[in-house]
Amino acid sequence: MLIKNHWYALEFGHNVGDQPIQAPVHGHDLVLWRGPDGMVNAQSDLCIHRGGSLAGGTVVGDCIRCPYHGWRFDRQGTCVEIPANRPDLPIPKRARIDTYPCVERYGFVWVFLGDLPPDERPPVPALDGLEEHTAAKAEGYRPIFGDFTWQANYDRVLENAVDIAHTPFVHAGSFGNADQPEIQDFDLDETHHNGYLTSVTATVDLEPPRPSGMWRFISKKDRPPVSTTTGFYPPNVSLLIVRLPLGEIRIFTAAVPRDEHTTVSKFCMLRTFFTGGWADKNSMQRTIKIFLEDQPTVEGQRPELLPFDLSAELHVKSDSIQLAYRRWRQEQLDRGWGLAHPTDDQSRRAAAVIASPGRANDPELAGAWVFPAVPQAATGDQQAAVGQDTQEAT
Repeated sequence: MLIKNHWYALEFGHNVGDQPIQAPVHGHDLVLWRGPDGMVNAQSDLCIHRGGSLAGGTVVGDCIRCPYHGWRFDRQGTCVEIPANRPDLPIPKRARIDTYPCVERYGFVWVFLGDLPPDERPPVPALDGLEEHTAAKAEGYRPIFGDFTWQANYDRVLENAVDIAHTPFVHAGSFGNADQPEIQDFDLDETHHNGYLTSVTATVDLEPPRPSGMWRFISKKDRPPVSTTTGFYPPNVSLLIVRLPLGEIRIFTAAVPRDEHTTVSKFCMLRTFFTGGWADKNSMQRTIKIFLEDQPTVEGQRPELLPFDLSAELHVKSDSIQLAYRRWRQEQLDRGWGLAHPTDDQSRRAAAVIASPGRANDPELAGAWVFPAVPQAATGDQQAAVGQDTQEAT
């Protein structure tokens, strides 16, 4: 289930150029492309003529051209050319595609997936420690970027990223210490903006493991506890800060939901030590190693999707960050902002798109869209009621 009406980090800015690329999200496809002025555009990757993928097309000036029949759409999604038509024939009003608000910030392309007007939207998350720039810049840090694919739902992936208590066991020997697994009491630091939750973080001291490899020769024998901060920025970005004796590591990870069963983590890892390019390969290997350690556990969790009922799983004090995420998620569902994921049969027979602001901006054209909007998902209470009715029927 996807939460709409929020800004999602979907791609790295440096991956988007003047050649369109596809950005799958929640069983739907968007197309990202950069115009002549350098601005990134986000639109539905469905040509309304015969369903061609615009990502296979070309950028022509301020427009994107479909590779199938050459229909050309401008940045607002309006079709401005149908090559097969005579020049004197009008272009149908329904010849338009959904266009989504899009900004490039902190090295990510953020896309607003929803139809709220500008003054009612949550803000683009402010990633702690990064300059509000198109690149992931922070003074004194060296960044690297990468992807990691999970066969797991993005809620599970995001929760794993902010789970403090799994570190001593899942990451024992790398940066967790199974001999000292106790998690100290911690407080949540929550920030809000205009009534919206914008971040949740917590800081704890973790006991480091014994150093291995090259670190044996540069680490002190008596190593102090490692101050570690983790948390999330709704809807899909997590943060990990590890303060080592050598310096600091920050990892910002966007959990991009490709579909209900596949998530791609797009991460930016920054370090204040070994800032030369020669250390990038080792930094990448260590970051991927963390994901690989997590992968079997996350992909093996059941149920695959988060339960609606908080009491369906047992929670303890160290789960406070995950519980904060689940409360936020439930609040959005209660607002009616949950979007149902299309079934395989639905996807094969019909196309639906995530509603864009354009559908609400012009009431006269409200019914003039070729593809319908994705329906609202049932809330947790409605799902529970359906389950109860099913039990009673059987």
